[in-house]
Amino acid sequence: MLIAARYQVRTMTTADIAQVAAIERESFPTSWPQTAYRRELANRLARYIVAVDSSAAVPETSPRPRSFLGFLRRPPEPPPTTDCIIGYVGMWLMVDEAHIVAIAVREEYRRQGLGELLLAEAIQIALASGQENVTLEVRRSNTGAQALYERYGFLKVGVRPRYYSDNREDAVIMSTPPIRSGSYQERFAELRRSHARRWSRESD
Repeated sequence: MLIAARYQVRTMTTADIAQVAAIERESFPTSWPQTAYRRELANRLARYIVAVDSSAAVPETSPRPRSFLGFLRRPPEPPPTTDCIIGYVGMWLMVDEAHIVAIAVREEYRRQGLGELLLAEAIQIALASGQENVTLEVRRSNTGAQALYERYGFLKVGVRPRYYSDNREDAVIMSTPPIRSGSYQERFAELRRSHARRWSRESD
């Protein structure tokens, strides 16, 4: 099977929330409640994309406990997705800037180019939405992620001291140059072609 055909991306829906929340829990020391994702999906400034493995079974997720009063107050849960969600990226589209708020890949799918695929999809959305640049925060110790972002033109533009609540680690602020410039779009197109050449090959 071609990896390009096996891994696909699409817009996140409420049916994906349980799997996305599970990926977040295994990826980050702190995580959002599932209700926060519902708010995000209803937020007109937010965009969430998931990566799907079309050949894998849907992993089991722990059901969310609900009280009787909660059952009365909340609308019925949508049926869970039949897709195996293996990663996601979330971003906010501001006035002229796209801000990536989260990007994560399921542990057993890491180091297969999926983080880069999701990053490129976020940049593509920013371009299609007419944004001028893309920004994000990354842990100072996460040098691997920083190297990926730098490959896509992100520059270190500042630091948020003690930004992460779990260990008070600093966040490095990174931002692209203007993504609508001809030079950036040429670089971005070549990076996407390079990614396709590396990962669109026959899987073992």
